[in-house]
Amino acid sequence: MRACRSVGQLESALESGLNASLTKSCCKESAARPGLAKESCGILFFLFLFVAFIEFAPRGFALQISQTPKEKAQQSTNTGRAGGAPATAAEFDGRISFEDLIERSGIKFQLNNSISPQRYSIETMLGGVAVFDYNNDGLLDIFFTNGAAIPSLDKSDPKFWNRLFRNNGDGTFTDVTEQAGVKGIGYSMGVAAGDFDNDGYADLYIVGVDHNQLLHNNGNGTFTDVTEKAGVAGTVPGKGKPWAVAAGWFDYNNDGLLDLLVINYLDYNIADCKLCSIEGVRTYCAPGNFKGTANILYRNNGDGTFTDVSASSHIGQYLGKGMGLAFADYDNDGYTDVFISNDTSPNLLLHNNGDGTFKDVALEAGVAYTASGSAVAGMGAEFRDLNNDGLPDIFHTAMFGDTFPLYKNTGKQFDDVTEVSGMTAFSHRLTAWGTGAFDFDNDGNKDLFTAGGAILDNELEVLHRPTLLPNGLLRNNGNFTFTDVSAAAGTAIVAPKSHRGAAFGDFNNNGKIDIVVTALNDRPQLLMNTTSNGNHWIILKLVGTKDNRDGLGTRVKITTSEGVQFNEATTAVGYSSSSDKRVHFGLGKAAVIDKIELWWPTGSKQVLTQVKADQVFTVVESR
Repeated sequence: MRACRSVGQLESALESGLNASLTKSCCKESAARPGLAKESCGILFFLFLFVAFIEFAPRGFALQISQTPKEKAQQSTNTGRAGGAPATAAEFDGRISFEDLIERSGIKFQLNNSISPQRYSIETMLGGVAVFDYNNDGLLDIFFTNGAAIPSLDKSDPKFWNRLFRNNGDGTFTDVTEQAGVKGIGYSMGVAAGDFDNDGYADLYIVGVDHNQLLHNNGNGTFTDVTEKAGVAGTVPGKGKPWAVAAGWFDYNNDGLLDLLVINYLDYNIADCKLCSIEGVRTYCAPGNFKGTANILYRNNGDGTFTDVSASSHIGQYLGKGMGLAFADYDNDGYTDVFISNDTSPNLLLHNNGDGTFKDVALEAGVAYTASGSAVAGMGAEFRDLNNDGLPDIFHTAMFGDTFPLYKNTGKQFDDVTEVSGMTAFSHRLTAWGTGAFDFDNDGNKDLFTAGGAILDNELEVLHRPTLLPNGLLRNNGNFTFTDVSAAAGTAIVAPKSHRGAAFGDFNNNGKIDIVVTALNDRPQLLMNTTSNGNHWIILKLVGTKDNRDGLGTRVKITTSEGVQFNEATTAVGYSSSSDKRVHFGLGKAAVIDKIELWWPTGSKQVLTQVKADQVFTVVESR
């Protein structure tokens, strides 16, 4: 066993340049055990030569010898370049990588679900997180939702408080929860950040089991609860307050004001809910044991109040078990559409008719079910253009055995490309919650991240599957195929936890998208992007004048020497979470953007030319 440990040390040292000294040290340790010295040193000497050869041989060869025959075959077609050409050694040296810096960050937070012997369903569902700049200092701050005592749902104990951490700009964060007044009420789930009153400061809407809250940002580091005044308590007439898991801001009627969509989950009451078991062991109930609920759309009146237009907009007539929420104008008609991933019921694709109403077109569009006709356990959702053809595509996570569906927008409908994209092979034995499509290596293609974690906290006992699961990272090959690069991206990516929500943004403004991930009864992960490949980038901070101040819903096209790309301003990404409102593009080797074209929600078009790369660039809407 000692020799085995020494091999591990040897491989680690090779990465650090300590080859010779450690070889000598390891052989001495092996020799200290009679009968093993010659064998251990011989093995180590052979492995030294073997590992050194791999280390200094072309990276493409090193990758191939670590793969199974199936993975080799897949690599020949999913190489990351058109025509299946192998990626170069330099490209592998610039692989996507992340480091978890939570211990150095000063973020002292643990997501507490107040686990009970009854295994109430709410316990496994929390974990939303928001990345936003609450004090307008140019640095992204972090807000975590949290649980409450069960069964009282009381949040007075500090261990259950929602938490706000201010970015200090040096890699550390300061807890400003109490002075900001954001401790919260009840058992919180999701969060959405957005400037609903166009005063230049991002506000927060928090959803949960028993309370929803709208916190107005006062612009002085504090927030005020304006829920009742604004009329957004999240109640349904005649049915009370449903269990909400997510929310998102968007301007559905293009009037320059952010409206609010609330995603409700199950018809569930902790006081009289059904309890479930598997072979006599108490577990969380499957969603099939409960009815679905209607979602809520609030129209912004422009005076600090909102009107519930769920009925008149037709959104309230579509029942589901919503978990993921994402926005995009999938048909480029100038109106923002809505995708909702539902848990074991058909997904919703709500087409914005432009007259204040929506119609569910998921079935005819091909995204209600998978290609096999199944309604899977839809979780986190993403609605972004993954192949730079100007048409937003749809991706969402699911549970073990489902695979994670990926739908390609053809301009007429969506094609299920889960299998051919490589997603089936990656995901069929995984469960994941949060997700996001961002260009993590700045090569011009949006990659995919998934936050892994089993649904049951005793999954190993009752289903004989791991409870703690790794995150996933899929590199976009540029031809609508993806390669699993999770293991190569660092130990932080594959560290097994009960991950839940994930939010995305550049915490140190170096042009690389970072990730914060929550985990049940654990510290979060602060995944800082350490990719080093020399690629260029730009981050656009949009400032609406006629449109909403955040510029949400603005479609952006850029043209560089390497081609064209498309993106759209949104904060509704993944599961129960809210990401940076700024729009990021990786530029590859292009140091200048020839043209930036913006289509603001109200219809105006703006064009900028010859913009230098590698900066956070503010774009103020033309008046």
